[in-house]
Amino acid sequence: MEPETEGPPPTAKVTPLQQMLASCTGAILTSLMVTPLDVVKIRLQAQNNPFPKGKCFVYSNGLMDHMCVCEDGGKKAWYKKPGNFQGTLDAFLKILRNEGIKSLWSGLPPTLVMAIPATVIYFTCYEQLTALLKAKLGENETRIPIVAGIVARFGAVTVISPLELIRTKMQSKKFSYNELHRFVSMKVSEDGWISLWKGWAPTILRDVPFSAMYWYNFEVLKKWLCEKSGLYEPTFMINFASGALSGSFAAVATLPFDVVKTQKQTQLWTYENCKISVPLHMSTWTIMKNIVAKNGLSGLFTGLIPRLVKIAPACAIMISTYEFGKAFFQKQNIERQ
Repeated sequence: MEPETEGPPPTAKVTPLQQMLASCTGAILTSLMVTPLDVVKIRLQAQNNPFPKGKCFVYSNGLMDHMCVCEDGGKKAWYKKPGNFQGTLDAFLKILRNEGIKSLWSGLPPTLVMAIPATVIYFTCYEQLTALLKAKLGENETRIPIVAGIVARFGAVTVISPLELIRTKMQSKKFSYNELHRFVSMKVSEDGWISLWKGWAPTILRDVPFSAMYWYNFEVLKKWLCEKSGLYEPTFMINFASGALSGSFAAVATLPFDVVKTQKQTQLWTYENCKISVPLHMSTWTIMKNIVAKNGLSGLFTGLIPRLVKIAPACAIMISTYEFGKAFFQKQNIERQ
């Protein structure tokens, strides 16, 4: 967009339908580009899953199996095949070598099915809530992005949580769609439909603070960059840079809850082979304490590099594409008027 010298450009409202359309393109592009990083992040997080004492199970990190023999005489016998991931690059190489390049896009179909409605709900709710709060509290109220971001993310996470559970399962290990259907049917018959919202609590703890931090920092950075550039409206690059920076900060701050979310969801099939009931009572804080006891504080930040490498461009692409789409529809609305 060209800088204005005489005053702010004319504006026109973007309809909710236009906001939905603007968010779809970014959701598709982002999903295609960052799914491999998501696969690597989940594999790294899932391999550190905590296990209960005195149980027998087979656990797979997606490449190699780790077998735990039941407790015998107070001692546990472990059999551990080689193949642990040593880091982001090691995980990439082992997945490529053992499973092929297509495995880096594991879970892409449910990701796309999840990303589009989630993005539409999230961005449209955010825009509508922001407009409502500005009308009530004034244009310059700094708390508006925080409140709108929290409410919009809460609704989107609740609606999409079952699809994210399925996506996480498909990314943590190679599964056919028949196996996936059997898994979902079994969990619903055993534990009811509520089992499909496994991981909802840590997802809320991860995404709601992420959303609050992201939107607040994005609006502040966007406004600051516009002032520095002498612009009334942000350019594509201003939106891109603001999205990348604000997304990176929020990603680091909320990573521990992302680790817990992955482990709570992968527990559903960790115990599946030995028909052991899943410890549904394990709270988010209990899992976090187990992770710290086993792997130290750094265990809560497993997958930091792929999450950062994923989040920064994902947020940048998503918000800049969305804002570009809004600007396009706004221009069309002005011309009609």
